[in-house]
Amino acid sequence: MSDQGSSWDRVPIDAQSINAPLSRAAVFLVVTVNDTPAALAKACDALSSVGDLLKDVGFRDLTAHLSCVVGIGSDLWKRLGIAKRPAELKPFAAIQGAKHNAPATAGDVLFHIRADRADLVFEFERVLLDKLGDAVQVEDEVSGFRYFDARDLLGFVDGTANPDGSDLPAATQVGSEDPAFCGGSYVVVQKYLHDLTAWGQVPVEQQEKIIGRTKLDNVELDDDAWAQKTHKTLATIVDEKGVEHDILRDNMPFGRPGQQEFGTYFIGYSRRLWVTEKMLQRLFIGEPVGKYDRLLDFSTAKTGCTFFVPTRAMLGNLPQLATALAKKA
Repeated sequence: MSDQGSSWDRVPIDAQSINAPLSRAAVFLVVTVNDTPAALAKACDALSSVGDLLKDVGFRDLTAHLSCVVGIGSDLWKRLGIAKRPAELKPFAAIQGAKHNAPATAGDVLFHIRADRADLVFEFERVLLDKLGDAVQVEDEVSGFRYFDARDLLGFVDGTANPDGSDLPAATQVGSEDPAFCGGSYVVVQKYLHDLTAWGQVPVEQQEKIIGRTKLDNVELDDDAWAQKTHKTLATIVDEKGVEHDILRDNMPFGRPGQQEFGTYFIGYSRRLWVTEKMLQRLFIGEPVGKYDRLLDFSTAKTGCTFFVPTRAMLGNLPQLATALAKKA
């Protein structure tokens, strides 16, 4: 049974476009905001203008569906002096497994930029960074692309278990359990680098046992009889009542063959942050403890950040905050 929730239908219509369709190109941009009143004010002004910037750039080809989701980190939320905060918002918690670790890295704001044209993604990021100027420092910048039929660089289809239809808002958007932030979402991002040489030496049948799906036709495999749970099973979160809790993944492959860099940028949107946190704990610590996700023997986490995605209305209110901050500069 999936997590349908009881209050998702109260979600405001101005929720950000986290449910934008799978795009051909994306940029995952993480920045930190300099800790001065002037920098904070400038950042607030830029964040509130994202909607206008999308119109300015996206008009060139409306069929390319240019979009940008803005997420705000726990530390920046505090520094902005906003009285209320999302109930579960906190910094990414680093995970120390017996063999593999999930590090926590710096990040105040996430910009998840998507379109079916890479030039529009590029242009929007350029204009956005010009707007932010010296108020921010770029911590991570990854350009992703759709790989064949939505496969990762390991050769498997990614995102198969994503919720859709009425299950999508129920899984990804805060409801009446936190009414001040209804319509918002939690988002966790991680950058993984793959050892494709080592992965390529693993027989396909064994690869399928690690992932939990067939490689060619993406058929789900049953691992009940196996001693080691698959990646698919470890990433499935079921609570004590037997209710399955979904997240929305919009992962993208990225790479630079000339530098032997091959990876997957993980991005998971959720209504409840604890769901994604529990999933990562199961992957890195194991279930039971020690039976970690064997995919991690070939994929190394390099970054880890948590953000809250406010509604468009919340972003639109930031100019008032910017004005107040500017007076302190």
